[in-house]
Amino acid sequence: MTSETDTPPPVRPHSDARQSGQLPEHISVWAELADLDHELSHIDVDVAGHTVRTRVLRAGSGPDLILLHGTGGHLEAYARDLAGLAADFRVTAYDMVGHGWSDLPDTPYTIDVLTAHLIGVMNELGIPRAHLSGESLGGWVAAWAAAHHPARVDRLVLNTPGNIANKPEVMARLRESTMAAVRNADDQTVRRRVEFLFHHKEMVTDELVDLRRAVYTRPGFIRAITNTLVLQDPEVRKDYAWDPAWVGRITAPTLLLWTDHDPTGGLDEAETLLGWLRDARLHVITDAGHWPQWEKVTAFLAAHHDFLILRKDPA
Repeated sequence: MTSETDTPPPVRPHSDARQSGQLPEHISVWAELADLDHELSHIDVDVAGHTVRTRVLRAGSGPDLILLHGTGGHLEAYARDLAGLAADFRVTAYDMVGHGWSDLPDTPYTIDVLTAHLIGVMNELGIPRAHLSGESLGGWVAAWAAAHHPARVDRLVLNTPGNIANKPEVMARLRESTMAAVRNADDQTVRRRVEFLFHHKEMVTDELVDLRRAVYTRPGFIRAITNTLVLQDPEVRKDYAWDPAWVGRITAPTLLLWTDHDPTGGLDEAETLLGWLRDARLHVITDAGHWPQWEKVTAFLAAHHDFLILRKDPA
């Protein structure tokens, strides 16, 4: 196990930074992408009997790397990493079915359905095989894909995949906080839901909150998030729950990217996964919560570069 102590300058609220004459570390999603050649488009993917118009962002060149966001999320979750990753990879980030600005068909978004969408995206984009890096729900989908479609996965990064122990109290907290934010998508409620992802809650910008509000207020999104949160129902979850029976089938070399302040699962759960996986190592990013890709960009990029390009354990 290794630990990353990378500590870039703290991100101060924008008003304080403006008053001091200094720009904050992060300004906006567009500023992160401003100097990055990229393509934002939509593709049609057949999933569970539906044709799903899927929003996709692609950038860079090199080995294929696909990024998968978490519950209720969207591809902007990786805005701070895209330029750095595009230096080494042909990066693809997309909104999973029922998420972001992709279509919201009325069907339960169980792990097999979300995985079918991933494989469909790969097929439509002509990606025969790729590295997968998934955060939270995206990590669960990436792991399921690696277990059930091994020929399509090269290396695997499971970024704070969350609640490996399938704890009912964690499911209830995620279900209740998400539904509250979607049903009453005012600034305060949605901000609280986004802050759940962060150890440094001062890093939550108005733009991040407004992006989530825009998603949560899409027509049909209450139904869509209900279809997503079936995975937080123990009865539905049991068919897809983290279990050595399927996790042990993963042959792809795997990096468990954990943090020391993840609200969805501690290092004990990472150790559990280490015992189930055939070829895995654990790397801990310190001073971060559920979104290390946003809070600790330098550490996140370095871990991917070392594991996926240099093929060694992150330093």
